[in-house]
Amino acid sequence: MAASDRRASLRTLAEHHDPRSDQELIAAANAGDAGAFESLYFRYRDWVGGLAFRFTGDRDLALDVLQETFLYFLKKFPGFVLTSHLKTFLYPAVRNLSIAARQKTRRAQGDTPMPETIEAPTPSGVGPVNEVDAVLSTLGQEHREVLLLRFVEGLTMPEIAEALEIPVGTVKSRIHNGLARLRADERTKNFFEK
Repeated sequence: MAASDRRASLRTLAEHHDPRSDQELIAAANAGDAGAFESLYFRYRDWVGGLAFRFTGDRDLALDVLQETFLYFLKKFPGFVLTSHLKTFLYPAVRNLSIAARQKTRRAQGDTPMPETIEAPTPSGVGPVNEVDAVLSTLGQEHREVLLLRFVEGLTMPEIAEALEIPVGTVKSRIHNGLARLRADERTKNFFEK
């Protein structure tokens, strides 16, 4: 990104910074305040766009998923009730819309159909670029996904369970097993030493 693009992006974020909590913005959006929804958009667009890119591996598809995610979210108003963290609500939408976008692209290109699931994103995007990414890429999708949601995205275990529609016990088990694999690997075990 060019320096002028970064400055413009920072200026846009500063203009749309809203000190209200997500709950307050949602209440305002439910009451018809379009600016409140816009504030939520600017608060979460980079996260949604980055997640969509990590799922799709394609910037254009990620922008489509970003747009579709917020359109899906907008249709929930008025009457939307947030019962958890907003990332918990948005994550499945981004994931499912990414799957659909990739499948649509493959069909349009005439390739073989995509599987119903896609790999969980890696922190750096497409493919391993360092030792941690390399080790993470050896984990199964379910272990990698919960580790990234917990330690990169900062979701709690109940939030992860809700986002993935699995029991909290399964989340705990996957985190435990994923961390055990990371501790055992020579490339990452030094991160766990005291």
